Amino acid sequence: MVLACVSGAAFVVAPSAFAADLPGKKDAPEAPVASADPWSGFYVGGSMGYAWGHSGWSGAGASGSLGMANHVDTFDESGSFSGSLQAGYNFLLPNRVLLGVEADANFPAFPDLQGNAIGNTVNFVSPSLGAASYGENVLALASARARVGYVLPGNYLVYATGGVAFARDQASLSAAASDAPLLTRVGWTAGVGVELPVIDHWTAKLEYSFSDFGAQNVAFPGNGVTFRSNLQLQAVRFGLNYHFGAVDEAPKKEGEAAGDDRINFHGQATFVDQAYPAMRSPYEGPYSLPGPGMGRETFDVTLYAGYRPWKGGEIWVNPEIDQGFGVGNAHGLAGYASGEAYKEGDAWPYARLQRYFLRQTIDLGGETQKVDADINQFAQEQTANRLVLTVGKFGIVDIFDTNKYANNPKNDFLNWSMINTGTFDYAGDAWGFTYGAAAEWYQDRFTVRAGVFDLSTTPAGGADNAPAYGLDHNFSQLEFLAEFEERHELWGQAGKVKVTGFLEHGRMGNFADAVQVAASTGIDPSQALANDRQYRYRPGVSFNLEQALTGDLGMFARAGWADGSLEPWDFTDIDRTAQIGLSLAGASWGRPNDTVGIAGVINGLDQSHQNYFAAGGLGILVGDGQLKYGAEKIIEAYYNYALTPSTKLGLDYQFIANPAYNTERGPTNLFAGRIHWQF
Repeated sequence: MVLACVSGAAFVVAPSAFAADLPGKKDAPEAPVASADPWSGFYVGGSMGYAWGHSGWSGAGASGSLGMANHVDTFDESGSFSGSLQAGYNFLLPNRVLLGVEADANFPAFPDLQGNAIGNTVNFVSPSLGAASYGENVLALASARARVGYVLPGNYLVYATGGVAFARDQASLSAAASDAPLLTRVGWTAGVGVELPVIDHWTAKLEYSFSDFGAQNVAFPGNGVTFRSNLQLQAVRFGLNYHFGAVDEAPKKEGEAAGDDRINFHGQATFVDQAYPAMRSPYEGPYSLPGPGMGRETFDVTLYAGYRPWKGGEIWVNPEIDQGFGVGNAHGLAGYASGEAYKEGDAWPYARLQRYFLRQTIDLGGETQKVDADINQFAQEQTANRLVLTVGKFGIVDIFDTNKYANNPKNDFLNWSMINTGTFDYAGDAWGFTYGAAAEWYQDRFTVRAGVFDLSTTPAGGADNAPAYGLDHNFSQLEFLAEFEERHELWGQAGKVKVTGFLEHGRMGNFADAVQVAASTGIDPSQALANDRQYRYRPGVSFNLEQALTGDLGMFARAGWADGSLEPWDFTDIDRTAQIGLSLAGASWGRPNDTVGIAGVINGLDQSHQNYFAAGGLGILVGDGQLKYGAEKIIEAYYNYALTPSTKLGLDYQFIANPAYNTERGPTNLFAGRIHWQF
């Protein structure tokens, strides 16, 4: 599980492709290992690890100590783990002593249901305040340090490090009032570590650190008291660094191909800023898109780290740092406006392990195909007929309901009901990832896929729309998937047709029953729906087409249906949908790496689902408080401009009529700018 501690290196410059075969005479001696210094120069990277410590506090006639460690819950992706970005410079002396400087910024995991990541809360009784609770949670850490080390034979670096440390905390006191002031702490940090090369330009490191931030006064004006608290933290982190000036490893031996590499790194960073002006909004419910207009931004950076332990086997880990919110805090639209926004967000960056999975490819014969290295993909050769098995934590839509022209909000359409079929209620936490297993059988021009996946603990909407959506710890609520794919040529151009079916089995409510109970008892429809939950099956099916029309122009279409009498679970509030669109590469105007796209989608609800919203019920994303029903209609257009081979700038526009199916709201005009970089 060492790879599970790798984190995203955000601002690394893409290394060149792994070294190719070098020509040489059969009897030529093996080339010597390059002897130039591989350590001196600038580097950037990322780390991930676990932190623990304590904060001693006193005030209002009471005192105590907070343990800052929280156990890691992989179903909620919570706990006192964190991700960091670092940059530094090394200088190696002739005697193999290394001198260097390094700075880092460290971001804890997304807060758990109690609002803690690296932090805790304690209840106490004060002579002046009575029953109260005090808490502290670390929002961010940073340091600037010197490094002194020695390079052992074999290029192993052992080092000590120390310098100044900074912490951004949020203290909280709840008594007569609730106070939550922010405070900045300054202290010192020291640690030791070991670092070694893994592939060209890349090193891996393991580091232990201790940080002491001393004592500081914290004022809680709402309660009229001042507390004094200190903070000490320890951490163990595993990281990767990319060295700009490092020399490559020794040339490969004759017959050893670049595709034989066992370790592979890719990365990406995406920033989206999206806004809409004021719109018609005669009233608003809990999940309405605000009428006065709103602008929000999101940012994420991801590392895709892969290891090949045996032939056909691949282990991939995708640590990520996320930040930001979607407009309306990801509510108010059934076809939500940005696939870069999640159901949960935070103004402070936070760390997550979005994917960690094992993939096994078993060749079954047929034509040999060459696959280039890419995100979560090794450069390799595979046969046309093959069996692919995937198990672990990943996104269902990494495998199912994919489409060449509309599937990636980092590069093409942004709207949720454009990048996937709106009725495809795929299992996932608030970020769209879940545990499960999938099998894919490729035979000639056909592929059959099947899988089983863990649903969230409860459906994501209604009364249980809690601060975090965690996966079912007991795997007692599951989703079963099957997909059939046919590949063809039409007018000499490649195309695909996919039919995807899902069957959810879990404790879900019936809309008609909930509306009837709410009308007869006067309780809230959302609560009535939650009270009605029992084990039921909810099916759905979708159709997905992609078809190249010319070398640069392609079209896509999707249509879907899901059982609208039962509440959807993890994606969004859509019971039927139809979409069609075009994607055009820019070769005809001299910009072959640019892309322009336009598409339209119509989303609808089952009658019982409409009645539930009209009664004031809340869904996953929708809940106006009233509903004068009309189909939600969306047109989206984007232009993606290739600034460099690895960096693209995008502009996006969406027109949404009847947002959240309400003819008395909107229309909404959404504008977005996007910048995406990857290596």
